[in-house]
Amino acid sequence: MELYKVDIPRHLMPNLILSAERDELGIAAGLQDRVIQTYEGMVYMDFDRALMESRGYGSYEPLQPHVAPPLYVAFDPERAEVSDVPHRNLRDLFNRGDPTVLAAMQQYRTLTDRGRVALMSGDWKTLHEVVDANFDLRQTIMPIVPENLRMVEVARKTGASAKFAGSGGAICGIYHSGRQYQDLVDALAEIRCTVLRPMIDE
Repeated sequence: MELYKVDIPRHLMPNLILSAERDELGIAAGLQDRVIQTYEGMVYMDFDRALMESRGYGSYEPLQPHVAPPLYVAFDPERAEVSDVPHRNLRDLFNRGDPTVLAAMQQYRTLTDRGRVALMSGDWKTLHEVVDANFDLRQTIMPIVPENLRMVEVARKTGASAKFAGSGGAICGIYHSGRQYQDLVDALAEIRCTVLRPMIDE
């Protein structure tokens, strides 16, 4: 907002972005993508309901682990999905108090806390487990297109962990050696996916 000389606190920017997408454009979305677009890098996010209701925004903590995790990202533009419909359905279930969805949200919180500890301590084995558990939990509450499920399955067969990096068309996870990374590249290439190792700015 430099052009208009308007100073918006960083912790409020995700709400403003979400409001424009949801209220002006009618897109069903959440805060996670808007938070990472605003803060960049790696961020621990807590969307505790009491916190959100009391002050209108979550707790966002930039993370700077001593050692960068061995992350990969794989993608295929042809597999990308429009996320509006499944996210809208999920939001409706959450608002109606669907017990399966509510239980999953609590489990996501536990996984996030485990992942944060693992990331900061360099415990890649636990982080691997958390990444896999994240996707497995997603399968219990949202439909998964077979082509995107195939990406996860192929990656896991190499010994790497895998979960969606968004709503479809891309996955991310942990690998454990240079050889395994190459296996990952070769295996995913067979199903037309490109693999890269992201550089995460502090």
